Amino acid sequence: MPALLLVGFSLVGLMAACGKDSNNGSQATKGSTSESTSAKLAPATLNGSGSTFVQPFLEQVIASFSEKNSGVVINYGGGGSGKGRTDLQGGIVDFAGTDATVAAADVAKYKGPFLYFPTVAAPITVSFHLTGVDSLQLSPATIAKIFMGTIKTWNAADIAADNPGVKLPSTAITVAHRSDSSGTTSNFTNFLKMAAGPAWTLDAGSTVNWPAGEQAGNGNSGVAQIISTTNGAVGYVDFSDAKAANLHFAKVKNKAGKFVEATLDGASAALANVTINPDLTYNPLWADGDAAYPITSPTWIIAYTNQADHAKGAALKAFLSYIYSSGQDMANGINYAKLSDAIKSQAVAQLDKLVVPA
Repeated sequence: MPALLLVGFSLVGLMAACGKDSNNGSQATKGSTSESTSAKLAPATLNGSGSTFVQPFLEQVIASFSEKNSGVVINYGGGGSGKGRTDLQGGIVDFAGTDATVAAADVAKYKGPFLYFPTVAAPITVSFHLTGVDSLQLSPATIAKIFMGTIKTWNAADIAADNPGVKLPSTAITVAHRSDSSGTTSNFTNFLKMAAGPAWTLDAGSTVNWPAGEQAGNGNSGVAQIISTTNGAVGYVDFSDAKAANLHFAKVKNKAGKFVEATLDGASAALANVTINPDLTYNPLWADGDAAYPITSPTWIIAYTNQADHAKGAALKAFLSYIYSSGQDMANGINYAKLSDAIKSQAVAQLDKLVVPA
């Protein structure tokens, strides 16, 4: 869903069928992503908010789930990863979509322990709109200088050095970034912090003190809108929204020194060698490998370990189980990369850590 619809939720009815747990008939079978029905879930409404990066994927999975079931309603509104995390802290939602992990200083703000459930991954594109130029390649240092505002025109020497033989116009660069607290911003700026060296001095996070004169868009689709309507514009946009807006995006130089196009295969290559932490967080940015796309973003659903309501907890567990079965099968068709087998298997096993009261 476009981020412009942040104030409204996408209401989709769904009821998940799941295998019968030995301790609770409405919970999923241990380690299973089966869609077979052994017991119906009680009616429940789940509210979620957060990441616009993952929102198109979640909407499609919810819609698919609802075609097969009824009785459980899932409302998911965007607002950015920061909003999702804050909403979960305040008990406004039952789960949050986030592309960035919770800062250590914020853990105490939550109402109890929570779990990270990885969902999919995808490239963050460096999208641009430049009349007469359809293809570019950019190194991390050049990208950093563009977003820092130290490179101001498209025919600057650093851009020309990355693109030998390309006729570049003297068009002024318009930088577009997110206006909201964003996991996409966090991952993009962390990539620059890791890869651009001294060229990047703005640090990294869900919000950044961008230079004056740059333009800000609400959600990934808001940034895409600025780029699509502004000659000379450049911005960071998730793969799904960049494709939907028919944007051109640059090849980015990866850790192996290769200029790599933003593709799902490139994202999958970045996932292949990540270190998976015990809490199922992981970092595919600036990954090793010739084929790895260097700005690959993870994304998670976070939810409280100890669910307060039986019907909601059982529904949430079933929905997560569905993400790891049919949801993974749908991912590529919605412009997202599936989880690696290693990440998926650990995520499925973690379903049993979600405590649903009797």
